[in-house]
Order: sequence, then C-alpha cells, then structure tokens
Amino acid sequence: MSGQPVSLGRLWALMLTVLVDMLGFLIVVPLLPFYATRLGASPFLVGLMASAFAVAQLATSPYWGKLSDRRGRRPMLMIGISISAGAHLLFALACSNWAMHRFDSRGLIALLFLSRLIQGAGGATTGVVQAYVADAIVPRERAKALGWISAATSAGVMIGPAIGSLGSLLGPTAPGLIATALCVVNLFFAQRYLSESSTADERARAARGDGRSLRHRTLEVALHPRRPVARLIWIYAVPMMAFMAMNAVLALFLQARFAFTEKSIGFVYVFVGSISLVMRSIVLGPAARWLGERGIMRAGLLALAIGFAAQSLSHHLAVFALSILFIPIGTALLFPATTSLVSRYAERHELGVTMGVQQAFGGVARLLGPAWAGAAFQAWGPGAPFQISAVLAILTLFYALGLEPPPKGDVARTMVAKAEVSDAAAGG
Repeated sequence: MSGQPVSLGRLWALMLTVLVDMLGFLIVVPLLPFYATRLGASPFLVGLMASAFAVAQLATSPYWGKLSDRRGRRPMLMIGISISAGAHLLFALACSNWAMHRFDSRGLIALLFLSRLIQGAGGATTGVVQAYVADAIVPRERAKALGWISAATSAGVMIGPAIGSLGSLLGPTAPGLIATALCVVNLFFAQRYLSESSTADERARAARGDGRSLRHRTLEVALHPRRPVARLIWIYAVPMMAFMAMNAVLALFLQARFAFTEKSIGFVYVFVGSISLVMRSIVLGPAARWLGERGIMRAGLLALAIGFAAQSLSHHLAVFALSILFIPIGTALLFPATTSLVSRYAERHELGVTMGVQQAFGGVARLLGPAWAGAAFQAWGPGAPFQISAVLAILTLFYALGLEPPPKGDVARTMVAKAEVSDAAAGG
C-alpha cells in the first residue's frame, strides 16, 4: 500500500473509522460544561476538565506512534476505539440517576474527570491516523489526503454535537450511551474492513530502532526549534493551544453573551463543522496546488488570528456567526498542511513516532489551552481567551515565515541531516 497514488477508495475505511470515532467524541464534549457547572464546577474547573483529556493524550501519544511503527497501525487504532468506548460509558454512568443517588457533586465531577482521562488515552491515536496516511499516499498528494481525513473529522464535528443535543432530550445518560454504541459498531467495522498500511519490512526496521528514546526525540524538538520538523511541530502546537482554549470556553462564552443552553449549543458545531467539511474536502486540494503547503499553512494562521480577534468583539449573534467562519477556514488550511510537511521530513520507518511526538506537543497544547482559557474567562471576562488566542496566532505566523521549502525527491533525508548537523554546530 505504501507509496501508491492517492485514492479515496484506498482511504474510505480509515475515513469512516475516523468519522464514527469523532461522532462519539463530539456527542459528549459540548455537553460537558453544562453538566459540570450544574454540579457546581467553576469555569476554571471546567477548563481543567477539558485539560484532563490532554493530560492522557500527552502521556500516551508518543507510545501509540512508536507501537504503531513496530506492531502496525490497525491494531493500535482498534485498541484506541475500545478505550474510547469505556470512556463514553463512564460519562453516561456519571450522568445517570444511579450515580446521582450514590455520589455527591464532588464525586460526580471526579467521575467526569476520569472519563476525560480515559478518553484522552483512547483518543491519542491521531498520530497513528496521520502515519497511516503518510504510509499510503505519495508526498505531493499528502496534504489533500490529510484534508480528506480531516473532512471526515469535520463531519463528525458537525453531526456529533447535534446528536448529543437531541440525545439530551431523552435524559442526561442518553448521549454517553449513544457514543458508546457508536464505538462498539466502529470496532467491528475496523476489524472487518480496515487494512494495515505499514509493511513488514518497515515494522521490522522500526523494531530494531536507532537507540533514541522518546524523551530524547521530544527534547530535540524543544531544544532545536529551528530544525524543520521541530519548527513544524511548534507551528502545529501553539495554534492548537489557541484553538483548544477557544473550544474550552466556547459554550460558556455563548451562554454569557447569547444565553445558549445544552439544547442549542450543538447547532453551533453543525454550522462550524459544515464550513470545515467544505474547506477540507473541496477547497484544501486546489489551495495546496495554488499556494503550496507553506502558503496555505501561513494563510491558515492569518485566518485564525482574524477569527479569534473578531469573536472577542462580537456582541451580536450575526457578528459572532461571521467571525467564527474564520476558525474552520484557518484550521482546515493550517493543520493538514503542517502535518503533511512533518511527514515529508520524517524518516519513513519513524513516521509513527514522529507523528506521536507531534501529537505529544499537541497534547501539551490541549492541556494548557483550556486551563488558561478558563482562568482568563473567570478573571477578565468572556472575550479575554479569544484575544490571547489571536496574539498567539499572529506570533506563530511570524515564526512560520522562517520555514524553508521542503526538500524533494531522494535528497530529502540527506538535506535534512545536513541541516541538523549545521544547526547543532551553530549551537541551535
């Protein structure tokens, strides 16, 4: 499968797997702030609850990637789906009448925290999905293919919250049970239809390894931010932190400014998800051919900066609807392009671990973003997290201007190696 021309037919099973997984995830996530605040949780605590997902993701993402290099992508994805099913079931339990009669509010909040930690562990396989695409798709088509996978994610973002809002009409337990059932169906689907993307030779080479630990790989990114892969991982992580900060307080922002509830919040995600779906499935491919991966990455950062800033100033629903359009446009351009560029610099037998390290930095971003967003919301008001996110996007845009064009053809690895030696000699 590796290195074949891009084909929707070769990715349909992965796309459906990602879609159903995201459906389950987004059924419960928008409802969490409403359930938590009803139990007495503060905005800061809601932010920490969102960060619990990132804690588990940070701890497990590199290991998922490393195991997928050695054991294969398919089995790791199936284990992740199984863990997600357990997390959704625990969320349903925490919202049930049975739990209400047996735990006080602190105990119920603790169960919600635990469900988020487990979900983070199960949802840390994003790097495995990205490595799967990099296995299967030639470099020139990789951004478009990642856009297709992201389009499946966007469809889940669009539909999942609506299902959650409608499911909440049946009672607080229903959304979690629906999400659990979807994960079980997804597991059987992946078992039957999802093929392995990595080759036996690549897995054997990964198993032999080069002696570098995950800690060493992570420190390389932190200590040498001018190297191509490291720069791209930072370009991925900082806007991710800003984006997750916005997501963590979006429900509270809409509640404070426009009196939204759990029964109406889902339709905001339908609106945003529909824009993201169009961007990733239709616009991203032509945009990548026109502007190149670096160009659309920078355009995505600019769109995010505009969107965050405009949201902070919106006091009318129509203005908010216009400003939030820039968010799915920005993420659709930025994240697939960045991941595609990372895959072009990474060693082929280390794709999983490289993507895992990227997701680990993304996990730190998902951890920090919701935490400081909740604190900023509580201390300075609803618009503050969006203003901070806008500044972060602008700073990352200037940092992204220093990225050199990716090497082409068989000389890629040699050029990267020379760049790293030169960077080390310069004390970078």
